[in-house]
Amino acid sequence: MLHIVDDEEVVRASLSWLAGSRGIAACTYTSARAFLDGAGGQFDPLGDCVLLDVRMPDMNGVAVFDQLVRLGLAQRLPVIFLTGHGDVPMAVDSLKRGAFDFFEKPFNDNALMDRVEQGLAGSRQAGGLAAVHARLATLSAREREVLELILAGKMNKVVADKLGISMRTVEVHRANIFDKMHVKTAVELAGLLK
Repeated sequence: MLHIVDDEEVVRASLSWLAGSRGIAACTYTSARAFLDGAGGQFDPLGDCVLLDVRMPDMNGVAVFDQLVRLGLAQRLPVIFLTGHGDVPMAVDSLKRGAFDFFEKPFNDNALMDRVEQGLAGSRQAGGLAAVHARLATLSAREREVLELILAGKMNKVVADKLGISMRTVEVHRANIFDKMHVKTAVELAGLLK
């Protein structure tokens, strides 16, 4: 989802239309406060991207970005700043603190949407990695030991001998690992964890 935060209706409509022309779902916000208050139910820092106007009446985009940084979301959420008043030091500072990009109005529509697509792709990839790590965290210590040996290409009998457990116990652990990691084969598991 692309979140468009700009106080100008014509800009929001234009950016929303551009996103739609690329098959990107978009949600628009009339102000920074509306974004911070209203995005809660729809906001996914691991799969979304934000187009954020710098100058808005209630709260400027830099203040919103500061809040995202404090919440630990700026590292995982691509934020692209838009400004009609180019400020090189502000752009450099924002990029150093983790902003994805900075565009000055008027901007090239295709260049902006290309960056949005890159941001969304990176965000989805980060989301996928976070999901894999969350699944790994559900494995017991013994399942992790079995997992390491499976990834090393060891057969169940070898795993059982190395760990001093029965082959049936290895099979149970292996089935639990596959279930928790949402895979059906050792090849899928290896591909997921490469």
